[in-house]
Amino acid sequence: MNLIVCLDDKNGMMFNKRRQSQDRLLRERVLALVPGKLYMSAYSAKQFGENEKICTCEAFPCNLEENDFYFAEDAEISLENVKQIIIYRWNRHYPADKRFTFDLLALGFTKISAEDFIGNSHPKITEEIYKR
Repeated sequence: MNLIVCLDDKNGMMFNKRRQSQDRLLRERVLALVPGKLYMSAYSAKQFGENEKICTCEAFPCNLEENDFYFAEDAEISLENVKQIIIYRWNRHYPADKRFTFDLLALGFTKISAEDFIGNSHPKITEEIYKR
């Protein structure tokens, strides 16, 4: 499966049970990247609004297939069956009490690309793609 996460400079994901930040152009980019359904929690789905690609499921990994995508913010995740991770970096430091704590290189992932783009509320967002 494919995992999508948004992280700050210190790999923070959430603070006080809320996402650190969000960006309209990042959401558009994610929806354009995913060829089929995009799975996520109901909490995360609220920021995407009504969209036929969005499917909610609360218990990661939701019986996802190999080519499915999951957008993780508040879900407890495991990288056991993940073959690709797409990280969007805010390039800022926010308060965080939930972090992405995985050592991707030690788990057999390789960074295959990194690209900066301009967001709506962020002057620079970095998209990093890792594959196992």
